[in-house]
Amino acid sequence: MTPPRAMRLHLEDVYKSYGPKLVLENIDLAVREGELCSLVGPSGCGKSTLFRIVLGQEVTSAGRVLVDGQPVGPPAPDRGIVYQKYSLFPHLTVLDNVLLGKRLSCGWFEARRRRREFRDEAMAYLERMRLAGHAEKYPHELSGGMQQRVAIAQALIMKPRVLMMDEPFGALDPDTREDMQVFLLELWDQHRMTVFLVTHDMHEAVFVGTRVLVLSQHYTDDRGQAAPRGSRIVGDYPLPNAIYSTKVKTSPEFLDTVEEIRRVGFDPEHLRHVTEFNLRHADSFQTLTAEEHAGRVARVPS
Repeated sequence: MTPPRAMRLHLEDVYKSYGPKLVLENIDLAVREGELCSLVGPSGCGKSTLFRIVLGQEVTSAGRVLVDGQPVGPPAPDRGIVYQKYSLFPHLTVLDNVLLGKRLSCGWFEARRRRREFRDEAMAYLERMRLAGHAEKYPHELSGGMQQRVAIAQALIMKPRVLMMDEPFGALDPDTREDMQVFLLELWDQHRMTVFLVTHDMHEAVFVGTRVLVLSQHYTDDRGQAAPRGSRIVGDYPLPNAIYSTKVKTSPEFLDTVEEIRRVGFDPEHLRHVTEFNLRHADSFQTLTAEEHAGRVARVPS
């Protein structure tokens, strides 16, 4: 296993419970700088909980979470975030929305002294988002896709180590959503930023991600039926980088990958043993207990 300090994001043996309910169990994940990770899983499997743990909004019940080798702290600018609902202030212009984080990160006098510097930087981001001509408009004057691009600029201007995206395109119509998927890939290709994207759309996950993580409660181990179980990463798939053409979504290889992910993570009739998870990515690792695979030798056909 690559040392945690060499990874942008490192989770090891992470558990999360709410009272007697075990939600996440033995989460092991290592993410290098510049990866675009899609996270999928059945409803109620704990995707949002894992997202909040990485963001720092939730504290683990056990295990460790590191960003650049350091324990994760409360929410901070090193983890930018884009939600499904646009995090824009309706009374501020597009430009002022993008500038807000910079202004709030320093004192009044410094913000005033650096206002031209901050404005030029914000306009540069809006140029990249193809929104420079809309800088003085208000959010209600923009389409949904344009508002989401403003929200992405709002996060990126703070130069986060990890860009967290929680169903960022879920509220958009299908055509706009696909345009935003391509736009995100173009942006990622320009900056090679580390992205952690939660989505319920597996086609989106496979198209956008350079890596797809499958979180699921559907698996088996050797602890017996009475043992409480939380969700684990049951699949970790490396994917080709930066595919911009949406035509790939109709290719047999693409559709086969989507169906395999659906079967591995979403089908309660298709239960894999913890020692048989589809952890294909080179950085995948597991910290299993002896009880979880105690009978594994006996289960292997001679």
